[in-house]
Amino acid sequence: MAVRHQLIRSAPEAVWEVLADGSRYSDWVVGTADSQPGKGHWPEVGATIDYTVRLGPWTLTGETIVRRCEPPRELELEVDSGPLGTARIAIEVRPWGDHALVILDEHPLRGVGGALHNVALDAVLQLRHRAMLGRLAKVVERGSRHAAAGAQP
Repeated sequence: MAVRHQLIRSAPEAVWEVLADGSRYSDWVVGTADSQPGKGHWPEVGATIDYTVRLGPWTLTGETIVRRCEPPRELELEVDSGPLGTARIAIEVRPWGDHALVILDEHPLRGVGGALHNVALDAVLQLRHRAMLGRLAKVVERGSRHAAAGAQP
């Protein structure tokens, strides 16, 4: 199980606004080359996002499904990467003073990822999560700065 956290210097509501916008999924999810809305209304339970990952000459398509959603604090997703299997990703947004503490918890469920899950895979996931949470922070903080600049007289 790979758990990582990141302090984002914006209000928790600003973080949730990005998480709840399915069109911004590829802005912060590392490895996703492209994404588009699938079924339902993101982030309602059962809604999906279809995504594409490019690894050199190979292209992998997958689907992310909302399994649990408790706005504006918790979003649990199941990522289905086809032959690579599925993984559970839980995102928790906590108030931390004037900022948000985001906790990301991921672990493989089924398929190759689940069968081969070990400490080395968790180390790779930690690196991915560091990058992903960093990207989420940039997207949120950039949006918060633009909103604050627009609100000033």
